[in-house]
Amino acid sequence: MKKIEQKRSSALKVIPLGGLEQIGMNITAFEYEDSIIVVDCGLSFPEDDMLGIDLVIPDVTYLKNNIDKVKGFVITHGHEDHIGALPYVLRDINAPVYATRLTMGIIENKLKEHNLINNTRRKVVKFGQSINLGQFRVEFIKTNHSIVDAAALAIYSPAGIVVNTGDFKVDYTPVFGDAIDLQRLAEIGKKGVLALMCDSTNAERPGFTPSERTVGRTFDMLFQEHKNTRIIIATFASNVDRVQQIINSAYKFGRKVVVEGRSMVNIIETATSLECLNIPENTLIDTEQLKNYPDEKTVIITTGSQGESMAALSRMAEDNHRKISIGPGDTVIFSSHPIPGNEKAVTNVINELLLKGADVIFQDVHVSGHACQEEIKLIYTLVRPKYAIPVHGEFKHLKAQAKIARELGFAKENIFILQSGEVLELTQEKAQVTGKVPVGDILVDGLGVGDVGNIVLRDRQHLAEDGIIIVVLGLDSATDELVSGPDIVSRGFVYVRESDELMDEARSVIGEAVEGCLDRGVSDWGKLKSSIKDSLGEFVWKKTKRRPMILPIIMEI
Repeated sequence: MKKIEQKRSSALKVIPLGGLEQIGMNITAFEYEDSIIVVDCGLSFPEDDMLGIDLVIPDVTYLKNNIDKVKGFVITHGHEDHIGALPYVLRDINAPVYATRLTMGIIENKLKEHNLINNTRRKVVKFGQSINLGQFRVEFIKTNHSIVDAAALAIYSPAGIVVNTGDFKVDYTPVFGDAIDLQRLAEIGKKGVLALMCDSTNAERPGFTPSERTVGRTFDMLFQEHKNTRIIIATFASNVDRVQQIINSAYKFGRKVVVEGRSMVNIIETATSLECLNIPENTLIDTEQLKNYPDEKTVIITTGSQGESMAALSRMAEDNHRKISIGPGDTVIFSSHPIPGNEKAVTNVINELLLKGADVIFQDVHVSGHACQEEIKLIYTLVRPKYAIPVHGEFKHLKAQAKIARELGFAKENIFILQSGEVLELTQEKAQVTGKVPVGDILVDGLGVGDVGNIVLRDRQHLAEDGIIIVVLGLDSATDELVSGPDIVSRGFVYVRESDELMDEARSVIGEAVEGCLDRGVSDWGKLKSSIKDSLGEFVWKKTKRRPMILPIIMEI
């Protein structure tokens, strides 16, 4: 009898560890008694003020503290914001990874790069298949997105079923594979769904997202219009369906295809080997072979649609690419929308290309991989959840989906806009936020993971804005007298050769401060350094209205 009561009193905990308040870094823990499963494990890209940072990954302290409960990582699809942190997180939490075919292929490439392939248990899951993980059973359901093999998840627990859509759209005519399995979602809806966690990225946009196939028709038109130029198309490396359509158009118009950009090459190789991409024989050629064909018979598919400085297109635009240069005989097509925050970088690349005389096209050559309002309504209507939990998006996107749920008749108290780290406890009777777990950004800089924190970033910001002054002086260890210096080295503050007078005055200010301390019998180096910083800082501020970083170095002679 007691056991039954215990079962009924247990709640399902939904704990987003990232991915809310932002586009990127999606990771959510589901916990029931002694079992935790983790859905997705993504990264995000650094903000402008994160100087020198390469990637941002989630803080998984909660998972580390509960490592005995973690049964596995379940991945919805192969985009960086859903898989990118796996190689870093798996070092601390070595749990099995479950994903569909192409998703697993892309994950395995990452694990090989990080020498983790032999230590990580992996299982490829087919659509319609379920996996048992402790107290959970997880079913993979076919959806459509801008990458092949995207899945929604039905997460079965003793407390009820949660449906997580992953990133999705409703595409009745996908380029590869089947349309979204709406029938299965409806069947699960009839069983009774406790909560729906639905993609919010396009929740502000009315109507439906057009089918990916519409882009194929646009490519055909563009190839027809630009028969006499070389065509260069920039798109996301992971958008395999888009690449397929470019290849289809190229083949139709008798053009050879070159693929540029390491991430693009890797994903195309993986997709081809898994038969998610069909490339006609003799269509693909190496970059070296471009010179053997007239320009109007070639197409270059490249990375760099987001204006990334090191991507292939940016290097072509700046004449830094070893093998390809762009000129008046080229048509460059941007087959993507700038991600919020990247608009300036994309505009810079477009301007560079236009200056070189290239024809640049960036309208109507992209459709989103995310559901608009009518598709979101369709999923809610089929799944019929008790609770609505908008996910994947900034606060404004989550709020827009909450508004859709209200229009569909959901009571305000049954809609939960969560923040990363909040613990939502769900039972058939009630749902409430009961606490918070530690979350945050772990910064990856080169090979260092988490060793650059807020203080280091603040210093970098300081150096970037105001520069640095290094003060070097020597003290006699026996008599505590100033025997050399003070010498001043400055970087990023003023050009020393043109500021002799300022530097001479600064030296005398430092000399006075040091002499003043020594006369008072202050020989503690910490106090000496503080005195130098204070007096020099005040002097520089009065003279220049700048606050450079001041670094005193005292040598014992």
